Amino acid sequence: MLQLIAPTIDLHCSWLEAHHEWGLGLHEDGFGLEPSDEVESPEGFAAWVALLTGTSGAKAAGAEHGCRYRWIVEGDRVEGGIALRHGRGEHVPEFGHIGYGIRPSSRGRGLATWALGRMLDEARALGLDRVLLVCEVGNLGSVGTIERNGGVLEGVRDTAHGPARRYWIEL
Repeated sequence: MLQLIAPTIDLHCSWLEAHHEWGLGLHEDGFGLEPSDEVESPEGFAAWVALLTGTSGAKAAGAEHGCRYRWIVEGDRVEGGIALRHGRGEHVPEFGHIGYGIRPSSRGRGLATWALGRMLDEARALGLDRVLLVCEVGNLGSVGTIERNGGVLEGVRDTAHGPARRYWIEL
């Protein structure tokens, strides 16, 4: 059964499997992982999860922008991550309100479409009336995910990472 859950230290091994599946240098949308985050050791992973969930006593990752992180989990297997940026930080115009990623071996099963639908419910509950989603022009899987959830193409813009499609979803 699929679930969207808050990050937890209980899934360290499963999360690491997903993380390693992406490989070095590849980008894992939705996890909130920064290059300086140490996640291999139980202590480093616990500190990172505490930052994501705001339980560390320190400023939570993304807190200045208002960000909620969720993991896409099936049984005890971490399938991917999704993040909802609900503040007014500078990341929203460049990356959108919602970013997500599915581990390579689990793509093509509709997991991102399902997770995006659940995260749109969270955005609605926070009082957002529409959300921006941004994806690379050639990322046809993400294009389909966004369009299946009601995304309407605003256009294509050049970004620091290359041209990106910008979609709006009315809530």
